[in-house]
Amino acid sequence: MAPADPQCATLLVTCPDRRGLVAALAQGLHGHGGNILDADQHTDTGAGQFFQRIRVDLGELHSDRRSLEGAIGEVAERFDMRWRVAYADEVKRVALFVSKVDHCLWDLLLRIRSGEMSCTPVAILSNHPDLEPVAEFFDVPFHVFPITKETKAAQETRERELLEALDVDLIVLARYMQVLSGDFVAAYPNRIINIHHSFLPAFMGGRPYHQAFERGVKLVGATAHYATTDLDEGPIIEQDVVRCSHRDSVPDLLRKGRDLERTVLARAVRWHLEDRILAYANKTVVFS
Repeated sequence: MAPADPQCATLLVTCPDRRGLVAALAQGLHGHGGNILDADQHTDTGAGQFFQRIRVDLGELHSDRRSLEGAIGEVAERFDMRWRVAYADEVKRVALFVSKVDHCLWDLLLRIRSGEMSCTPVAILSNHPDLEPVAEFFDVPFHVFPITKETKAAQETRERELLEALDVDLIVLARYMQVLSGDFVAAYPNRIINIHHSFLPAFMGGRPYHQAFERGVKLVGATAHYATTDLDEGPIIEQDVVRCSHRDSVPDLLRKGRDLERTVLARAVRWHLEDRILAYANKTVVFS
């Protein structure tokens, strides 16, 4: 992946659909010297909602970023918009949560090292010490927070303190086999991506491949979604499936599923890092 142009910014917009939205945004950006490189939009006619992603070249900006954001804010107030702007030179800081299974962690760290994903992995947090050698290999700080029913609340408080101290932008649950509390999830809305080893909404909860085997399904899948206070029911970002048959055992399903988990999680994380996702009504718009 080519490195992002540090002179670029990405604007994401959600608002009720009405005439003049696109023109108003374009005029506001142009008036401050912003050059629109590409724009994509979607309208949910049933919900009456408009979504847009605009990439802007700021190389000839007439003013500073605060003034540009002020202009966007004026348009947003007129059209009741929710919006955010991400600057390419502000690289996102990512924390990875893991337990004992390592395939998603290896895959993400290799992709980051190769430049496929633009982010800085600032910490790996785990409830077990098993994957510390992986963290050492990639020179990422590793933190262990052993969790039991009695210590869960206190340990989550410590984890949140660490995340705040590290100024983390995104949390990735790379097969973290713990259920985060509602308070923890609520503190990071649309900033926690989980990989579930099933094609949701089928086989929620634990041991989904075993559930799939018992049902004799002909497809197994993986789902990347934003975590919410409702377990495995957050807005879905990406999914994929692979065929299976009566000849497949549970270990076969686990092997096939691991391949899907890696690629599905990687795509979801990359799209988030590239500011391609807008979540609404427990769904997502993912711009290509």
